[in-house]
Amino acid sequence: MPKRTQFSRSSSDSDSPRKNLGSSVSTEPGPGPSSSSSCKVNNKSSVWSGLLVSPFSIFDSEPKGCLKKGEFCCSKKYNGIVGIGWTSAVKRMINSSSMRRIFGMDKTGIPNGSKSDIWLLGVCYKVVQDDGSSIEPTQSEGFSAFVDDFSSRILVTYRKGFAPIGDTKYTSDVNWGCMLRSSQMLVAQALLLHRLGRSWRKSMDKPLEQKYVEILHLFGDSEESAYSIHNLLQAGKTYGLSPGSWVGPYAMCRTWETLARSKREETGNADVSRAMAIYVVSGDEDGERGGAPVLCFEDIVKHCSGLSKGEVDWTPVLFLVPLVLGLDKINSRYLPLLAATFSFPQSLGILGGRPGASTYIVGVQDDKAFYLDPHEVQPVVDIKVDKLDVDTSSYHCNTVRHFPLDSIDPSLAIGFYCRDKSDFDDFCIRASELVDQSNGAPLFTITETRSSATSVEYNDRLTSDTGVPELDSFDAVAPGESDGSSRPEDEWQLL
Repeated sequence: MPKRTQFSRSSSDSDSPRKNLGSSVSTEPGPGPSSSSSCKVNNKSSVWSGLLVSPFSIFDSEPKGCLKKGEFCCSKKYNGIVGIGWTSAVKRMINSSSMRRIFGMDKTGIPNGSKSDIWLLGVCYKVVQDDGSSIEPTQSEGFSAFVDDFSSRILVTYRKGFAPIGDTKYTSDVNWGCMLRSSQMLVAQALLLHRLGRSWRKSMDKPLEQKYVEILHLFGDSEESAYSIHNLLQAGKTYGLSPGSWVGPYAMCRTWETLARSKREETGNADVSRAMAIYVVSGDEDGERGGAPVLCFEDIVKHCSGLSKGEVDWTPVLFLVPLVLGLDKINSRYLPLLAATFSFPQSLGILGGRPGASTYIVGVQDDKAFYLDPHEVQPVVDIKVDKLDVDTSSYHCNTVRHFPLDSIDPSLAIGFYCRDKSDFDDFCIRASELVDQSNGAPLFTITETRSSATSVEYNDRLTSDTGVPELDSFDAVAPGESDGSSRPEDEWQLL
């Protein structure tokens, strides 16, 4: 078993706006530590109070035996027929804003009245002013900026009325497609970072941007859209995906890998400069035997060079890390580590949710997780890349929902996006620090080579005046050569 590589921060990074990762978000209720230097706050007045609502935990349980471990759906199937049942009917009734007010389920503040910082996909928002003012957290500029950011993330939900999937009669994914939709949201966020940057926000009063519409088109509900539910199901047949079936995070990650490969083959990888690699990090050849997944530094360098075919120095990478962190319930020792990943600038959030109901988790505050919910049923929207006047409101959500982080299903997947070598270097440093704080139970580890026998201090590899390592200086195998331990090519694909 290769020993992991020790990565440490160079002196030039000592002023980086970060706090101790393990303590950035607490697993206990109540206010936690904050760092004003680590937060980005937009100067906007708040109009967003009263938007936080909690999920309906009393209705979340599925009948025993409904789902296999780690699979996600929201209904029970009897001989191929979907039975929604009275709980789903009550859910739909209560989901209306008027009924939530009647039952007292609207939340009008930060979870538990917390004044702690909120981490949303690598960005920190302060909900308490540094000047000591007594303004309510939900009235703060930080909270307003947080909601603006949250509502700019792409929401993908159940849809009805699309063309039949393959040769089936399925024209909707209601009650079985939540994992597919959650994964579409995570990949959509990666593409937003890739093409528009982390600071992008959806404007309410300006024309839609061409790149934004192009991204939405990729997730349309037809075979013509590259990353549609139709094409995901076709690509995932090897992993047991089929219309009406349930799927877990590991199979979902591998399905994205397969779909990316097929699309690259169709296009011939014509535009390398716009490409984004997808890489599934696993601990062994099938990723399901336990043990922390291993991210091999040498593999990253080699495959980025190979996939770009020398046209560019680096291929942006979407990392998917499928994990199983417990049996029926998540092991509490992993909660601080999961929360800390949201402080990574490379964070794409978590693909998972509560048992039996997949969501896209995008942020944390104290012991609460903020998420986008795919379970709302909406009509199909026909997104054309050449039409910028389309209504995209159904692809965004202004209602901020949260649930206790310790109720998350132990079967999940974490996503990260690294744009360039410098970004990957920073990710490795942060991930290595997180490993050091794991008390012997890391989420994943980083190693220099598959056959590495000794730990390597990262500072020893720094070769530039800026503190950025020359990744190609590692003993990576050149494209086309083999070291007998490289991954199969199909583990690296381009989106």
